[in-house]
Parts: sequence; structure tokens; C-alpha cells
Amino acid sequence: MMCGSAFNGTTGFLPFGCSFTNAALWKCWHQKLVVLRIVQRFPKAGVSQPFSMVVRWETWIPGESLRIAEFQDVLGEPKIALQKLRELCFSGIPFDGGLRCLCWKILLNYLPVEKALWSTLLKKQRELYSQFLKEMIIQPGIAKANLGVSREDVTLEDHPLNPNPDSRWNTYFKDNEVLLQIDKDVRRLYPDMAFFQRPTDYPCLLILDPQNEFETLRKRVEQTTLKSQTVARNRSGVTNVSSPLKTSAPNSLSEYEVLPNGCEAHWEVVERILFIYAKLNPGIAYVQGMNEIVGPLYYTFATDPNSDWKEHAEADTFFCFTNLMAEIRDNFIKSLDDSQCGITYKMEKVYSTLKEKDVELYLKLQEQNIKPQFFAFRWLTLLLSQEFLLPDVIRIWDSLFADDNRFDFLLLVCCAMLTLIRDQLLEGDFTLNMRLLQDYPISDVHLILKKAKELQDSK
Repeated sequence: MMCGSAFNGTTGFLPFGCSFTNAALWKCWHQKLVVLRIVQRFPKAGVSQPFSMVVRWETWIPGESLRIAEFQDVLGEPKIALQKLRELCFSGIPFDGGLRCLCWKILLNYLPVEKALWSTLLKKQRELYSQFLKEMIIQPGIAKANLGVSREDVTLEDHPLNPNPDSRWNTYFKDNEVLLQIDKDVRRLYPDMAFFQRPTDYPCLLILDPQNEFETLRKRVEQTTLKSQTVARNRSGVTNVSSPLKTSAPNSLSEYEVLPNGCEAHWEVVERILFIYAKLNPGIAYVQGMNEIVGPLYYTFATDPNSDWKEHAEADTFFCFTNLMAEIRDNFIKSLDDSQCGITYKMEKVYSTLKEKDVELYLKLQEQNIKPQFFAFRWLTLLLSQEFLLPDVIRIWDSLFADDNRFDFLLLVCCAMLTLIRDQLLEGDFTLNMRLLQDYPISDVHLILKKAKELQDSK
């Protein structure tokens, strides 16, 4: 039996006799003719229930090898034809040979189209990221240790919540407020996949140096004196304070097994990326939901079959995430909500597009007072990352990143999602329709993307 990639990596495939786990996206084909397609239905976050799977037969598509060859031809040129690459990527990027990882780096403006510049740029950016790690994680830990004061000896006057800017702990523990929220969110990132709890093949040796025993972010969280309360800042800027005694078991620090010295889990890498981003961007810092944006990026780069790229998944993810956030960060800033670049304008644009394409459905939603804020806020802010399974999110992002006006296309995808369930929405009452919109029923993202493209072409 042979195993190899037969499709574009958006679904899992299982040949006879092979085992399947939810941590792996198997892309195996059986005798080059027929494959068994397994679409895994994960339970809702925080809900413990057995997995269920939908299984169906599909014919292997020989043309996929031709698409791979097309990608290789475009990427093999000294200067990549960006428009041609966009056209190919829009229809889905094959997983084979790390094509998706490479294409995303180009589409997110991390890699230039001139391939001769790649080596120098990558060396420079990865060295820069190492410098960020030294300045924002390693050095603060060293400085804290050099104070010669244990955390139990922190006085009331030198408490981390003390507003006195002269407090030697002030900056360190202000960062901890952000770090605690990041830590809470990344630990539950895609809880139904084992990937983020598994050890990375390339731990950060700069921090996990056995000769120095630098303080990791995980250790920093575990040792923090902010034990009396957990401070959470959501997208709307609301601060929630809760006692750790009320913290549910699934969110406890002891939920995940401690890895051996010198190892770190993938979620710890994501935590580091978000912490560095928050430090470098104090105006926005970290807002809940950013973890849902960085997760698919890191997963894609950390599963690159090319070890030369995979080794630097952390640094490459950081810069691609930074570039992506430069385009969507206004969605996370409440003060910009009502501006033309804010999230409110974009949600209203979904409805105005719907009104143009399907006025009957638009009027029905208006009649029931179903505002776009009730569902489109999450769709737009998180780039649909919570509406579909991770492989399908990645497939949507192929088209999203490839489109010249990528976030105009996102509005069309949202509009397509509405029109595809128009019959149910027209028949349903407020409660039923809200349930449909907040737990979207269609799992075939190819159908959604096809409809969105039709809406785009009909303009």
C-alpha cells in the first residue's frame, strides 16, 4: 500500500489498515483509485464528549499532481509572478512539499517575490526575533533574579498592581497581567486536537539553555504572585476579575502534563509569539481572539514537511502574524469601531451586500431584529477561525490571503454563508435563526467559497 498526498490537505484521509487520530490530518490514498474520506466532528470547546466521524468514499483526483506542478513552476522562477500565484492559491494550495507554507509567507508579504533576497531577509528577521527573545523574556527574568528578592517577599507597597511607576516590580508584573490572559487562552487553543499540547521538535534552545536555566514564560506564570485574582481583558475592553478558587478544572495549570526538561509544547511557542507581539505593540497589546488568528498560522508552519523551514516556524509565524495583524488590528480596537476602518462598518457592509444580493432574506433578518453584531462580529474579527474545523479554516485562508482585496472577499464569504441557509432562515423564528448563525450548519467550505466567488463575479 502506498501513502501520499492525493488532495489539497483540507480533509483527512485514511487508507485501510491505518489508524487515525484527531491530531493528524492524514492524506493517504488507496491503490491510486479510491480513498476513504473522514471528516472529523470535534465537540465544542470545553465539552467532553466522544468524537463522531462522517465517512464517505471519494475518487482520487489525478489532476492534483498537475496543480502541484503548476505551483512548482511558478515558485521555481527567480521572480515569482505574484498575480499568477494568487490565482493558483485562490483555488486551494496543496499541502505537498510545503507549498502552502511557502505561499502563505509570500501572500502575507513576509517573503518578497525576488527569490534572491530570501536568504538575506530570513537570516536578518530570524536574528531579530532572537534579539526580541533576549530583550523581552530572558533579560527581564535575569533582572528579577538579580534583585535577590523572592516573590514571597514582595511587600504591599511593591505589589504588582501598585500604580507607582518607580516600583521595581511594576513593569514586570504589568506584563504578567497580559501574560496571564495569553496563557489562559493558548492553553485551550484547539482543545480537541492534541497537536498544541505535544512537544515541538524544535524547542527554543536560546531560552531552554540547561547551562543558564533562564525563566520560561510558563515558569513565570506558575510562580507569579498574582494568585489572588485573574485579570481578563476581552475585545470590548471589559476587565473581568475572578478568584482562582472559582477557576474550573479544565483551565487549571495542572491540566497538561509537564514535559521533560529541554522540551516545550507547541502552545508554549504560541504563547511566546503573542507575548512578544504584545510587548512590541503596547497600544493594542493582547486582546482575546488573537490566539485564534495565530493558531492556524503556527500550525501550518510547524507542520511544514521541509525541516529547514519547520525549524524556524516560531520566528516566521511571528512576522507573518504581525503582517496580518497590521491589516486587521482595527477590528480589535474598540475606539475605532464606528470609523470606516472599524468592525461596525464591516458588519454593516455584510448586511448591505446581503440587501443587494438577496433583499428578501435581508428584510427577514431586519424584521426579526437580528443584528450583524450577533454573529458577524466573530466571523469577521476571527477570520472564521471558530466557525469551522482547522483544516477547513486553513482552506478558507488560502482564498482569503490570495485575493487582492482579501477582506472585501471575507465580507462576501460571510454573505455567502447567509444565502446558503436562506431557506432555513426564512422559515425560522428569532431563536432558531440565532442558533443557526451562531453555530453555522454547513461544513462544506468549498461550497461556501464557490458561492462567495459567484457573488464577487456578479458585481
